[in-house]
Order: sequence, then structure tokens, then C-alpha cells
Amino acid sequence: MSDHIYIDALELRCVIGVHAHERVAPRTLLCDVQLACDTRAAAASDRLEHTLDYDAIAQRLRALAASMQPALLETLAERIAELLQREYGARWLRLRLDKPGAVAGTRGVGIVIERGLRVPA
Repeated sequence: MSDHIYIDALELRCVIGVHAHERVAPRTLLCDVQLACDTRAAAASDRLEHTLDYDAIAQRLRALAASMQPALLETLAERIAELLQREYGARWLRLRLDKPGAVAGTRGVGIVIERGLRVPA
């Protein structure tokens, strides 16, 4: 069995970039997250406390991003992954960060990372 909670295209705002013009104001990044979890208890009880609360996770990720001013997407991605593992017990996660408009002629550029072991829940 392999259950996942996901958040797709979460808008994060932060100052990020290596170039001076990127350090002037916050920009919007798009974040996709998949978290492995066992959803059977939540399905049986129909209670939020038996699963991962994706609204709470989204709010926490927005707050984290807003508090940082990293130069690299890699830095922000790693901090997000660490938070998800530490605060939400994510055994496995896949995270995609997209920086729309960073490179002319592209829809976006970014990074995808996986952390943890992808094993049945």
C-alpha cells in the first residue's frame, strides 16, 4: 500500500535569487509536495487528526518561505523537506519548486527533490 497526500501549485512568496534584481522584492514560487502516509485510520474515523492536514501544511510552508531569503531554490527546498520530516513525520516526500519567469523563454525553472525511503505505509 502506498498512500500520498499532495499539494499542487502552492504559491509561496519570498525573496530568492543570486542576482541583485531578484533581491529587491518577494516573488511567487510554485510548490508541489507529495507526502507518503497511511490514510486508513482517517478513512475509518473520518477525523482530520488521523491524517496530514494539508491546509496546516500549506500555511506552515508559506510562513517558512516568507521568513527566508535564500539565494538558491536548493536551499529553500531542503529547508521545506526538513520541516516536513521533522514536524509532520514524512517518511518519504517529493518536492518540486518552480521559479516562474526566472529564465526568459521558459514557463519556469526549478528543482525536484525526494527525501526518505519510498516504502509501503
